[in-house]
Order: sequence, then C-alpha cells, then structure tokens
Amino acid sequence: MESVSHSRFARYSYLKVGQVLKLIRGKSVLDAMGMLPWVPRVSRVLVGKTLKSAVANAGPGTDPARLKVSKAWVNHGPALKRVMPKAMGARAQFKRKTCHLTIVVSDQKSHQK
Repeated sequence: MESVSHSRFARYSYLKVGQVLKLIRGKSVLDAMGMLPWVPRVSRVLVGKTLKSAVANAGPGTDPARLKVSKAWVNHGPALKRVMPKAMGARAQFKRKTCHLTIVVSDQKSHQK
C-alpha cells in the first residue's frame, strides 16, 4: 500500500530541498524522522511536515514502523519576480524560488522479493 503527500508552492529552492530528500530516500519512516532534526537545512521542516502527512494518509491503523520512504522528489515551482533598488535610480530584478515536493511512503513488505 502506498500513500502520497504533496507540498506545492513552498518558498524554498528545489536544490536545497533535494539535498534533504537525498538523505531520507529509501530509509524507514522512523529513521527518517529521527534524522531530520539533525540536518543543517531549514527545509527540513517542510520535508518533516510532508513526511508526517504521507504517514497520516496511509490510514489510522497503519504502523509507522512498517513504512518506508519509497519515493521522494522535488520539482521547480514558479519563481516570484521581485525588484531591488540600486544606485542612481536603477533597479535589479531577482527571483524568489519555489518548489513542489512529493513524498511516497509504502509498506516494507511490498518491496521485499
């Protein structure tokens, strides 16, 4: 059984979220949740909330110890275009990056052959 959780339009760069996902992909849910507080990235909060949501989507009777992070990926979101004032009345445009995060958790029994 698989359960999916999405987090869309998050205000983090997809590269920084991808670094956190690389650490938890393929691990059990309990190991991943235990590891996240020690990751030195602010995006660990977003990943932790999305992971908890995926576990909750698995159903009320599902034991988190039997679940593992089977798939986790992040994609680009739309960039928010902003302007910063510069010298002599000029301006510089910069982009605030966003991302779309998806985490899939599944039973460990279904992947053992």
